[in-house]
Amino acid sequence: MQRICFVLHLKPEHLEEYKERHRSVWPEMLQALRETGWTNYSLFLREDGMLVGYLETKSFDRARAGMAAREVNERWQREMADFFVQPAGVLPDRAMQSLEEVFHLD
Repeated sequence: MQRICFVLHLKPEHLEEYKERHRSVWPEMLQALRETGWTNYSLFLREDGMLVGYLETKSFDRARAGMAAREVNERWQREMADFFVQPAGVLPDRAMQSLEEVFHLD
């Protein structure tokens, strides 16, 4: 099982709306995440907009590819794109790059 951590950055003016949207993630989005192997998935948000994601999956490449093929993911990413500080035209799920794990206490 891979443990994956990634960092993205939100625009400060969108923090509250971002949190609100994640209080009611679409059921079909939650189902797609589960079906494509995203488990123990959490998002953590700092006041300055730093967003840390953590998940466990058998294969991050397969989990990402599975979500990329889902129409619901495309809709979600387009709706959320303006919340993030990132290059123009890059959707949030394509900006995710896993961080190197340098320590783990089991």
